[in-house]
Amino acid sequence: MAVSIDLKGKRGVIWGVANQRSIAWAISERLAEAGAELAFTYLNERLKEPVEKATAGLDNPLLLECDATNDEQVQAVYDKIKDEWGEIDFVVHCIAYAERDDLGGDFSDTNLQGFRTALETSAYTLMPVVGKAAPLFGESGGAAITLTFDASQRVYPGYNIMGTAKAALENASRQLAVEFGPKAIRVNAISAGPLPTLAARSIPGFRDMTRAHRERSPLGRNINHKEVADTALFLLSDMSTGITGSIIPVDAGYGIIAL
Repeated sequence: MAVSIDLKGKRGVIWGVANQRSIAWAISERLAEAGAELAFTYLNERLKEPVEKATAGLDNPLLLECDATNDEQVQAVYDKIKDEWGEIDFVVHCIAYAERDDLGGDFSDTNLQGFRTALETSAYTLMPVVGKAAPLFGESGGAAITLTFDASQRVYPGYNIMGTAKAALENASRQLAVEFGPKAIRVNAISAGPLPTLAARSIPGFRDMTRAHRERSPLGRNINHKEVADTALFLLSDMSTGITGSIIPVDAGYGIIAL
């Protein structure tokens, strides 16, 4: 008998929806299907329209402008959500960015500003996004997830500084899991295989990544957006209350293969 996960009565904040082809949107759709009420942030007015377009079919989603590298703006988002909802049950962090010039070429050519941009946007932002949300969780706690990639552990030529950023992100997720565990707030990461998003296709060697995963994974194929979204739904539901500080691979098994 199939088991469905019900998130009716649950509320959460999605950070990082760029468009309808993003992993963040696939997760959002799955959470909405399960009955969750959602709020979304967008970086600036230029990026508001695609978020509005993506969320148009949802039931009264909250849309809030925020630069997640700005602690005051993150706090302002949660202040507005507290006024609107009072409490939340989950947070989804899907924020990542590196300068185009820092993807491809030699890793050692990354300059200080490029390093800061990638690490601050892709790793640091998890800290305020989770930390400033903590007071809004009820007595029963809740869950936060973020998105990582296998390049945190191994070298993917061309991924460069983003691999370093993902390694920092994973460490941050573990530290936050320990910090907020006593409040029953779980923090986990999903390590997804390569997916054809608009952002991913700008990464040099992306086709090689997908081919390698398809040819070498035990399942003999690439993953899809739905598989990541289903994993997110599980991690944000009460069916995963014993899991925190984990990096959950959704990669068709590619990560276990040595050769």
